[in-house]
This record gives sequence, C-alpha cells and structure tokens, in this order.
Amino acid sequence: MKTIKGPAVYLAQFMDSKAPFNSLDGLCKWAADLGYKGIQIPTWESALIDLNKAGESKTYCDELKGKVESYGLEITELCTHLQGQLVAVHPAYDIMFDNFAPDEYKGNPKARTQWAVEQLKSAAKASRNFGLDVHGTFSGSLLWHTAHPWPQRPDGLVELGFKELANRWLPILDTFDENGVDLCYEIHPGEDLHDGDTFERFLAETNNHKRVNLLYDPSHFVLQQLDYLTYIDHYHEFIKMFHVKDAEFNPTGKKGSFGGYNDWVNRAGRYRHPGDGQVDFKTIFSKLTQYGCDIWAVMEWECCIKSPEQGAKEGAPFIQKHIIEATQKKFDDFAGSEIDQNRLKSILGI
Repeated sequence: MKTIKGPAVYLAQFMDSKAPFNSLDGLCKWAADLGYKGIQIPTWESALIDLNKAGESKTYCDELKGKVESYGLEITELCTHLQGQLVAVHPAYDIMFDNFAPDEYKGNPKARTQWAVEQLKSAAKASRNFGLDVHGTFSGSLLWHTAHPWPQRPDGLVELGFKELANRWLPILDTFDENGVDLCYEIHPGEDLHDGDTFERFLAETNNHKRVNLLYDPSHFVLQQLDYLTYIDHYHEFIKMFHVKDAEFNPTGKKGSFGGYNDWVNRAGRYRHPGDGQVDFKTIFSKLTQYGCDIWAVMEWECCIKSPEQGAKEGAPFIQKHIIEATQKKFDDFAGSEIDQNRLKSILGI
C-alpha cells in the first residue's frame, strides 16, 4: 500500500488579475501559508508557465521548479484541460469553445485542433523536463450532443465517433509514451469520456495504449448518479491523479439529473466544497490507499455557495485529516509464529 501525498491545490480556479493570485510567486506563498505541500499547474495560464518554452527547455523548467520548491512546495502535475477539450469539438460547440483558444485560431476549427494537439505534445515534453510522470487533461467530445438518444442515433455512429476520437489522440499518446508520462483523462460530463463504459470504449479503440489513464474526481459521478466507490474497484489500476472535490444531488418534483437550464446554485446536481456535499471521502481515501494508488490528493475548488477564500483555508486541513498513513505492519502479527512446514502440515492433518 502507498500513503497518498498531499495536501495539494489546483490553481486554475484561483487565478485572478489581483495579487497574490496573478503570479506564480504570489500563489506559491499563498498556498504554502495555507498548509499546502503541492500545486497543480493549469498550463493555459501564461502568468504561471510558458508551456511551449517548458517543452523546449529543461533549464527553464529547472528554474521554475526551483522557484516553487523555494516556498516548500512541489509541482504535483501539469494540466491541459482546456487544450484537451479542443482536440475534439463538435461544430455545435465551436463558438463557445473558441473562448479556450488564442485569438488567431478562433473561427478556424481545423487550425484550432492542430494547435491543441501541439499543446498536448508540448505538455508531454514539459512534464518530462519537470521530472513528472503523470499529466491531466480532458478528452474533448464529438458525441456529447447525442448522449440522450433523441433523435435516435443511427447504427454505427457511436463506434465511428470513438474511432475518430482515438485517431486524434493516438499521436499525442505516442508522444507521451516517448517521454515516459501517463496521460490521465478526467472523466467528466460534457466529455466523450464521462463514465466507465466510455473510458473502456476509448481504451479499446487505442488498442489499450499503456499511457491511457485516469484522473479520478468523484464529484462528477455524483451528478451522474454513478457509484463512485465501486468505480475505484473497477479502475484503480488506471487512477494516477485525484481531485478532491465534492458534490450533491438533490432531485425534486421539478428537476433531476439534467437540471433544466438553471444556474449552478439552483440545479439538483451541484458542486460543493469538500466536506459540504455528499461524497464519502473517508471510504475513497481508504480504497485508494488499499489499492496502493501512488497519487497526490489535490483540492479542486468549485462550489456554488462557499467562497474560494474560505474553501482554500479549509481545503488543506480537510485533505490532511483524510490521508491515511499506510500500515507496513499486520495488526495481528503479535499472534503469529515462525513458519514451520511440519507444523503447517499438522494443522491441516496431512
């Protein structure tokens, strides 16, 4: 068994134009003062990292890593959620997802996709330069608009969609393999990889590519009413990253899993700060420790009620309280004895 590392914090939701949230130095001091031991870096934030430069220069990565370590922190992982989303975008979402791309690629889906692919390849090389062996991203989606089968899906549509998705990701996965880095897909509503079945479809279409792995975030499964604990039993060997984020599902006579078109605070399924929702983190930490998952516990703050300031302060002690120091001793060793083959045979009567 492995002791989960942490606490760490994902910086994406804390970025701001005001200090200390507008620079790497400011965020590092802020995180360290709150008791965090690691930071997860969103690579689309130019105030934190130049991803292209990081993929080209180990010297640059060593200097940035040294800056983070000077605050008593580690870089847990790099993430490319926004770029990964743009690897596969259905035309229905082109205008909205253009917000994730640089201005020069907006309105040009083909160029935008190629930019995203190159970003992911840079992220693989950057991760290697930082000495990291896991990386987090989204899969993107070509099929999400068909998740509810109305109008009816033509036969073969889902199979073709996953084949195309895998074809787009295979060159990226090969680059990650060349750099010795596992690519961890966050299983998430809105992505073609949004549950266990879709993950298995994608894995099969990539010929079980060894770099296809998982970022586990139970909050997304609460919203889908998926058993997030049994999920760990099924997929623990693939879980290489972990977001500590809570959620709750409170259906009424007026709304359920789809949520209508309500704002987050008025939806039946909504994200909450760790400990304020319905996720059983005690069992999650137990299972991940039991299965020997060598991961960081990284708080991702997304809550429609609690402020980010309070969430950040409460996040580190919450994670620390749940980390289990994996035992290296059996509790009943005191009742054991030396192995004696003759004694064993006598116990069995043979």
